[in-house]
Amino acid sequence: MKGIKGKVAIIPGGATKIGEAAVERFIKEGAKVAIADINAEAGAALVKKYGDNAMFVETDLRDDASIDALVSAVKGAWGRIDFLINVACTYVDEGIASPRADWLEAFNVNVVGSVVLMQKTKDELAKNKGAIVNFASISAHVAQTGRWLYPVCKAAIVQLTRNQAVDLAPDGVRVNCVSPGWTWSNIIEELSGGNRAKADGVAGSFHALGRCGDAEEVANAVLFLCSDEASFITGTDLAVDGGYGAMGPEQNKPAIPLLME
Repeated sequence: MKGIKGKVAIIPGGATKIGEAAVERFIKEGAKVAIADINAEAGAALVKKYGDNAMFVETDLRDDASIDALVSAVKGAWGRIDFLINVACTYVDEGIASPRADWLEAFNVNVVGSVVLMQKTKDELAKNKGAIVNFASISAHVAQTGRWLYPVCKAAIVQLTRNQAVDLAPDGVRVNCVSPGWTWSNIIEELSGGNRAKADGVAGSFHALGRCGDAEEVANAVLFLCSDEASFITGTDLAVDGGYGAMGPEQNKPAIPLLME
């Protein structure tokens, strides 16, 4: 991909499965990557794995001082910032029963933290004609029984992406988001007890391709949106969902025959 080599990316949530896939993809293309995460053990392990092209900064997106420290560390080490890849997320969600504290926590991590990081890096991104990729979700586009906080945050991210794209365009900064379908991620692994076959079996009927996505497939889309290959793409939401959105309420098996059984 053109326009990645020699650049510097910050990836909040970089110690997660999807985050690591993005870390690896950017490093393979010649970028340096700052992994920002609250999971210090996982972050340190990734630096050991990827060497001098990666650094880890323990970061709490709910805290402005922590974000300042992240930005200072990256600029001090590598002298520039080109890309923000906002993977970090909380899944706290009790649906209709969610208390105010949970709503505030969800928006603080899932939306506001990335906004503050953008504010702190805006000048660097403008100087380098950089790019931002936010993480929305298929959950941003449909109602899901029993889930309120996560889908509402993700819907907000789609609109945030549009607003950022418009206001940062004069500085040459592009902003897009991806909406993954069910992906083999930390949360899916946890919920399935680490059983990928089970996860694929449950996800299959909701996706035209009949399975969960791989983290690497999402990372490929993120890399593309940051590259020069996407130089005329901004303000868009790219579905990386295996056909979930195309089917709408349908499943990937014909329903009409069920009426004739």
